[in-house]
Amino acid sequence: MINTLVEKIKKTNAPVVVGLDPTLALMPEHIKEKAVKEYGNTQKACGEAIFRFNKEIVDAVYDLIPAVKPQIAMYEQFGIEGLIAFKKTVDYCKEKGLVVIGDVKRGDIGSTSAAYADAHLGSVTLNETELEGFGEDFATVNPYLGSDGVKPFIDVCSKNKKGIFVLVKTSNSSSGEFQDRLIDGRPLYELVGEKVAEWGESLMGDSYSYVGAVVGATYPKMGEVLRKIMPKAYILVPGYGAQGGKAADLKPYFNEDGLGAIVNSSRGIIAAYKQAKYSERFSPKDHADAARAAVIDMIEDINSIF
Repeated sequence: MINTLVEKIKKTNAPVVVGLDPTLALMPEHIKEKAVKEYGNTQKACGEAIFRFNKEIVDAVYDLIPAVKPQIAMYEQFGIEGLIAFKKTVDYCKEKGLVVIGDVKRGDIGSTSAAYADAHLGSVTLNETELEGFGEDFATVNPYLGSDGVKPFIDVCSKNKKGIFVLVKTSNSSSGEFQDRLIDGRPLYELVGEKVAEWGESLMGDSYSYVGAVVGATYPKMGEVLRKIMPKAYILVPGYGAQGGKAADLKPYFNEDGLGAIVNSSRGIIAAYKQAKYSERFSPKDHADAARAAVIDMIEDINSIF
């Protein structure tokens, strides 16, 4: 799947992933009102609303981008109906030819980790029938429990030609409380980066590994160091836009060929219609058109650094 992601980035000339992180607060009122009219004040209404919201955005931007990244917590908050909406979103995005990165941040050990890996990247077997779970192409993984927590994902990726993005240096302001701690004189995130490179050696695509890394846009100096530590790992870069990351800071995350990184924007795209830059041109009913305009602007902004 890493080969597919790279080819789609080349084809679209857009190292961009749109984060499908819907909340009721971000959603235009007319979408919620329609769902409530049909299903009442229920979780079913919430699930239907977020799927319809996602679908309109995907329909507006799928031809511009290589990938999407639904954040599962934004769906889990609505219980089973939210998870149904998550699955419907994954399936619809794949129908539209998009690579789907499940932002699930799973990390455990033994059979539990294996179950998470099967749920998102693999399948279970019933009477010799393979039954797929959520069916993403990539998943984000928390490495805090060590290799025991990551290896089951690598095994499933090897079997199904899928991939993972391991949390190395995250974009949130308190990430340094643990990730920047010195161990034998070196920050922990560097040691995690070395493990990502090591894990990836056994699972290579044509040019890049199936084992990628998450490195926040808010820490470009650290990104530059980690790019050298993990030359064959694709870097998923959150934190652009709403969290303060700027295009000018992103160049160190890329290799000299202009590849090696894909930049995420969530609120900056899906709630573009609320921003002053777009609100004068697009009403809430045109929220998907605003998202398309924001994607075009983001692509131009990022490509300006090369």
